[in-house]
Amino acid sequence: MATKQGVASMIAVALLVAAIPTVTDRDDDDVYTGVQSIGVCYGVHGDRLPSAAEVVQMYRSNGLDSMRIYFADSNALKALSGTNINLIMDVDNRNLASFARDRNAVDGWVRDNIKAFPGVNFRYITVGNEVEGSDTQFILPAMKNINAALAAAGLSHIKASTAVHSGVTEGFPPSEGTFNSKAATYMAPVARYLATTGAPLLANIYPYFSFLGNTDQIDIEYALFTSPGTVVEDGDNEYQNLFDALVDTMYSALEDAGAGSVRIVVSESGWPSAGGDKVNAATAANAQTYNQNLIRHVGQGTPKRPGAIETYIFAMFNENQKGGAPTEKHFGLFNPDKSPAYQISF
Repeated sequence: MATKQGVASMIAVALLVAAIPTVTDRDDDDVYTGVQSIGVCYGVHGDRLPSAAEVVQMYRSNGLDSMRIYFADSNALKALSGTNINLIMDVDNRNLASFARDRNAVDGWVRDNIKAFPGVNFRYITVGNEVEGSDTQFILPAMKNINAALAAAGLSHIKASTAVHSGVTEGFPPSEGTFNSKAATYMAPVARYLATTGAPLLANIYPYFSFLGNTDQIDIEYALFTSPGTVVEDGDNEYQNLFDALVDTMYSALEDAGAGSVRIVVSESGWPSAGGDKVNAATAANAQTYNQNLIRHVGQGTPKRPGAIETYIFAMFNENQKGGAPTEKHFGLFNPDKSPAYQISF
């Protein structure tokens, strides 16, 4: 999850929602280019969580048909085989250095975790999630090695990408967005490479954390999609919610880097329902409001980029073993026994 407290290993399940009309196009490489979807992520840091097989069945029974996992989880891959559920699978951050340096290691990983599961509908391979520090130097070479290994295995329709948080950008209003000086050295080459392969950039977008970090200037209604009118005017674009502003800031950064053709997939977004924070924003009512409005909103896109945004809500289950702030344990739509934490309509 993208938080200020750090990232833990988790599984993310992305779900196409039957209740929302879906428009799907594929280019010559069988890559999705216009998918309208809502995803739901579920973490593994909790007591008595359902097994991977139970989780897959839970999504199938609800007509939900896409999943993202943050590492090559053999239990999940076995459970997914033959289900027609689309999958985005990550390379664990701990593998980036070896994958950047050793093509043989990458070939073996592709063989053992992708080629070995022909019944799984792999979609994208995400090379690291919110990579920081010196490890950022490994993102691009690892991504290139993954794409080369996929092509050698006859799987060139699967594309490599990476996931970043909104903190890699700076600038206001959204049209002034750029990759900040710390991130630009690796993000600009990554963005331009994605433009050549046709893969999206995955972005973790959390209005909750942006609001929490700047409550003096950001109204909670702007973060919850409930502002009655325009809050930010940016040339011809008007912003009524913070989600759109954060996504369009990322789009402006891609344009500034010479990669304006790259599509953004919002790989994580959500709101905690409990745990306490300095302004008591982490409530079940606010979590329900944010996530329900997000589901309703993503089909229309942003002022800069109208059209459906593929978006993933964090999280499926509350996780009592998560570290960090107490709110980290309360991002779930469901409790571990599958009962709803609050009501959400897909």
